Amino acid sequence: MKKFLKNIFIVILIIFFLIAFSSSYKSLSIDNLAIVVAMGIDISDNNAFKISFQFTTPSSVSESGTSEKAPSKIYSVDASSISSGINLMNSYVGKEINLSHCKLIAFSEEVAVKGISKEIYTLINDTQVRPSTNIVITKCSADYYLENSKPLFENLLTKYYEVFSNSSQFTGYSSNATIGNFFNSLICHSCQPYAILGGVTTADDENKSTSSSNESNQSTNAEKDSSAISNASPLSNISNSENIGLAVFNDDVLVGELNSIETLSFLIIKNNLDGFLISVPNPSKTNSYMDLYLTPVNSVQTKVEIVNGSPYITIDCNFTGRIYSMENDSEYLDPKLLEQISDSCNSYLKSVLTDYLYKTSKNLQADINGFGKLAHSHFATTSDFDNYKWNEKYKDAFFDVNVNSSIKSSFLLTES
Repeated sequence: MKKFLKNIFIVILIIFFLIAFSSSYKSLSIDNLAIVVAMGIDISDNNAFKISFQFTTPSSVSESGTSEKAPSKIYSVDASSISSGINLMNSYVGKEINLSHCKLIAFSEEVAVKGISKEIYTLINDTQVRPSTNIVITKCSADYYLENSKPLFENLLTKYYEVFSNSSQFTGYSSNATIGNFFNSLICHSCQPYAILGGVTTADDENKSTSSSNESNQSTNAEKDSSAISNASPLSNISNSENIGLAVFNDDVLVGELNSIETLSFLIIKNNLDGFLISVPNPSKTNSYMDLYLTPVNSVQTKVEIVNGSPYITIDCNFTGRIYSMENDSEYLDPKLLEQISDSCNSYLKSVLTDYLYKTSKNLQADINGFGKLAHSHFATTSDFDNYKWNEKYKDAFFDVNVNSSIKSSFLLTES
């Protein structure tokens, strides 16, 4: 009898759980979800938002054994807000919009210059949006950027959106920028937000620079390389999205952008580089540049003081380097020449870093490197620091940059 009652209890319990969770199971079924891998936010013709959703099939979200490219589709809707746009798109696709696999959120410059704090707060408040989602400011329309985001070496679009920013570790031409970090900087009193600067490379190479064997063109091309930026890079024969440079914000408003060499400077000071290639003036040839690969010897040392009410920031950098570009008539094993190359590298990097720092303080007035966090020690309380208004005082900052590099010969051409 006890066994019979026990079996009846188990059957009733199973029926109860089936009834209780059947509706949630149906609603959470992957067949009922519309998987969003990226979002784009533009200004529409009626001055509301044009919100674009890039969808992919559920099977394309995770790795698979297939060698085929994962399909994606982009649909756009005009709405007064992101939440309203999601609601309208839910009605259109007939499925529940799911942002848990959204890897990238793109704002056009037109939206960013008007301020995006409301949109950032809305997105960060959505439990489906991950803090690790990349944030991009596009120099073209956001929907055009998404349309041209075609991974060259990845089958999965989600994988491409997840890893493309990692190139910053070895190029220094972009930086990992997430919506979580953007939000943290937005509410911070000692730093300012930044985002990845995106654009689209066109296949038209009519205005692209071409290499030349003469020395004057070597100088010109080296300078063009260092000033490369999204939507105006020297890439050719390809039509795809590109991510070169950074978008700089003062509070939630876009105030400017950094090109490749300025982004490199940002990463050097932030200690976010394993190594990088840089072109410096060749001390043995006028109007000529040479390529060096530099590796930080140790972390960049940054010191912040308050002098006569203004920030005084000292930065010390130490690098070891190898010569990348070689010429058959150059004596790169000569200690005197290597010393001259080191001096040239020191002078050039100091100039580049100093120009970058004064651009962020005087022109953009945005402390994206977070020097203000190091200034806390000069104030007795947090209230004292808040009253100092670091983000406003940063425009009065002075900088002292010291660079020390030790250049050796090439990777293979060394003394035995």
